[in-house]
Amino acid sequence: MMTDTPAAADITGRLARWRHGDDEARNQLFALVQPQLRHLAARLLHRERRDHTLEPNAVVNELCLRLIGSEPLSYQDRAHFFAVAAQTMRRILIDHARARVAGKRGGKQRRVALSDLEGWGTLPPSDELLDLDTLLSELETADRRAATVVELRFFGGMQEEEIAEALSVSVITVKRDWKAARAWLAARLQ
Repeated sequence: MMTDTPAAADITGRLARWRHGDDEARNQLFALVQPQLRHLAARLLHRERRDHTLEPNAVVNELCLRLIGSEPLSYQDRAHFFAVAAQTMRRILIDHARARVAGKRGGKQRRVALSDLEGWGTLPPSDELLDLDTLLSELETADRRAATVVELRFFGGMQEEEIAEALSVSVITVKRDWKAARAWLAARLQ
C-alpha cells in the first residue's frame, strides 16, 4: 500500500529534472522514495525462508543500482516510476531465486501451491516464486495488461487506483483484469 508517500508532485518534478540530466535531482529522488521501496521489499521478503540471504536493504540497493545504471527512462509520474520499480524488483527476486535453485542438486522446480489467490499479498518461497514467474510470463502472452495488474499488485504493492493511474485505465478495468488474472492462474494451478 502506498499511503503516507511523498507528494506525487515532488517525485514527478525530480523525475523530470533527472530526465534532463540533473544528477542531484536523481539523488534527491532516491533519497525520497527509499523508505517506501524498503517497506515494499520487506513486505515481499516477509514469507521467505528464515535463512534467506536477501534483506530488504539489499533488494533496494540492487534496485537503485539497476535504475540509476540505466538511462533515465521517460517516467511519466510517480505511478509510472513505481511500476518500473515493481518490475525491476520482480526481476531481482527471480534472478536470486534462479541462482538459488540452480545451486541445489538437480535444480528441479516444483509446482506453485498458491491455494489462496484471493489473499496474495506476500511473496511465496523462492522455489514457488520461479513457478509464479513462469505463470506470469504465460499470462503476459494471453493478456498482457492482466499480467501487468498482477505484477503491480503483487510485486509493486500498488492499490487499484494507483494501478489504474499507471496503466491509464479505469479502476473498473483494473478490477476486471485482476479477477480474470486470478481465474486464469487458478485454472493453471489445478
